[in-house]
Amino acid sequence: MKFINILGWFFFILLAIVIGLYPFGYVISDTLTENGLLSQKPEGIRTDQIWYVQFYVHIILGGVALLTGWSQFLKRFRSKNLGTHRLLGKVYMIAVMLSGLSGLYIALYAEGGIVAKAGFAGLALSWLFTTSKAYIAVRRGQINPHKKWMIRSYALTFAAVTLRIWLPMFQFGFGMDFISAYVIIAWLCWVPNIIWAEWKVSRI
Repeated sequence: MKFINILGWFFFILLAIVIGLYPFGYVISDTLTENGLLSQKPEGIRTDQIWYVQFYVHIILGGVALLTGWSQFLKRFRSKNLGTHRLLGKVYMIAVMLSGLSGLYIALYAEGGIVAKAGFAGLALSWLFTTSKAYIAVRRGQINPHKKWMIRSYALTFAAVTLRIWLPMFQFGFGMDFISAYVIIAWLCWVPNIIWAEWKVSRI
């Protein structure tokens, strides 16, 4: 059981780091711009400067949230590095707030119609809500509620990982076209995550 837990943590951290760094590939290379999710957007959207800025704010700060958030759950790290824990927590909160707001904006332009738009908007609103509740709780000195809300918040942050797991699985494993898969994954990338978070929270 201990080995399984260690293995689970290893893959959890590995995925958080890899996908957290992934958005920076858009900045340093044109490959992702030409072949990644951005390539699926209509030309009219990709040339819209407001949307373009919001897209980059969302993916880059979402990456920052992934990279800073996982360490907050390591009990030994928290106890030995309280100052760093608080600093990373502040960076995480700011990253989520800005990425969540920009995510809400670009959700309005998601491919797949109203179902996909509602799915991604629901993710953005849930992300903003849970993170705000975590911040309010810690400001009030309510450590246990803060921990629970952070579990919910990071489960939603991890939607960036689960989206990139589900999308190729649906496209290449199930043979679905991008739009059909995207409509489903707009919900699948985060709803199971928050259900898992509620199960986890109930055990604390």
